[in-house]
Amino acid sequence: MQNTETAGRDGFERRRDTLERLAEERDIWVSTAHPDHGPHQVPLWFVWHEDALWMCTSAASATVRNVRAEPRVRLALPDTADVVLLQGEARCFPADEVPAAAADAFAAKFGWDPREEEGPYAYVCVVPRTVRAWRGEAELRGRVVMREGSWVPGPAA
Repeated sequence: MQNTETAGRDGFERRRDTLERLAEERDIWVSTAHPDHGPHQVPLWFVWHEDALWMCTSAASATVRNVRAEPRVRLALPDTADVVLLQGEARCFPADEVPAAAADAFAAKFGWDPREEEGPYAYVCVVPRTVRAWRGEAELRGRVVMREGSWVPGPAA
């Protein structure tokens, strides 16, 4: 697919569009790595809640094992024509210890509450430190929209 846009969005537009996508999308690619077993990548459902991504998976999953050994993660929304890449450190919460507001937001979005399941589930929380967003070559410059946990170029309008 070739992008036919000639002008890119400014930083405020990119931030707005990124936040809209984080609120609306349901799947995100989660990349983790274990010091002994190497990289692992999996799509997970997520909810954007209070400036963090909240995902849920089996407590015995490779994602949870990897995060416990190496918390640095990368995440990507699934559209390569409208790229959003995030980096941060993940924390795992057993289903019975997850903050209620985050678990409630997850359950409301998906109509499924892992806290009510018999199997052990873990919530994975990522507060982004870096976010990159771009649509095609015209937006490669200025693609960093969050640096060191702060949105660039400042507060949204």
